[in-house]
Amino acid sequence: MSERPLDRRLNAFRPDLADARLMGQVTAQRFVEPEPAAIAVPVADLRAAPRAEAGVDTQLLHGDAVHVFERRGGWAWVQALRDGYVGYVAVAALGPPQPPPSHVVCVPRSFVYPEPELKAPAIAAHSMGARLRVTGEEERRGTRYALLGSGGAMIARHLRPVERHDGDYVSVAEQFLHTPYLWGGASGFGIDCSGLVQLAMFMAGRQVPRDTDMQAAAVGTPLDAEAGLRRGDLVFWRGHVAVMTDGSSLIHANGYTMTVSREPLAEAIQRIAALYGEPTGYRRPR
Repeated sequence: MSERPLDRRLNAFRPDLADARLMGQVTAQRFVEPEPAAIAVPVADLRAAPRAEAGVDTQLLHGDAVHVFERRGGWAWVQALRDGYVGYVAVAALGPPQPPPSHVVCVPRSFVYPEPELKAPAIAAHSMGARLRVTGEEERRGTRYALLGSGGAMIARHLRPVERHDGDYVSVAEQFLHTPYLWGGASGFGIDCSGLVQLAMFMAGRQVPRDTDMQAAAVGTPLDAEAGLRRGDLVFWRGHVAVMTDGSSLIHANGYTMTVSREPLAEAIQRIAALYGEPTGYRRPR
């Protein structure tokens, strides 16, 4: 059988097991139909291998739908429906498929309270992008709370209906200023460069790939920097991406400050060149 190369980050196949939808494209001892599930914890690490010391490739957020291909030894081999990423999450992070969410968290981080009372001890915290089902509202002392179908309450203004989107993805990215840098991070608790781009664009209603090389190949159209950059353009280095906030400055999650920070483009180019070379490309999202 002639096989075309497939990206293992986006296709579930191993020598012993593969997604049934890949039959005829890959060789495996066994093909399985995926089982639907959903992420039931605030943030779930998606790892390259089924062990705690394995590197984190990305993170999934509460409400993310997944396909499960295997559960073994406390780990599940899954594919995220939102961006197609494949990897291993703890079985404990999974729950059954959920009804369609009604709201999404629209601030970098927000707490869940056991009742509509901000003085009550918080029982959880969600990242921007987490999707939840709101079943009602209640107001106490002038503060409106969203009542969650899963139990508990959140500040209503920290949520918005899932069908609404932010108009300017750069403004979303700017909300993450000073958020800690985390390799593989994709949440308001810690984030990396391509995770920042992906989450900000998700909140603006755009589905983009997870990793820098994927984004450099697929997001928008290529640019000639000499023609001039503007707010929202993307600058790529080998293994890194930044977002222009205007024609001369950018924002990025980076290992230099270990935060999401602003920086003049010229300074970033000079600093990064010593380690990773010049920018490899520029792209303008459509």
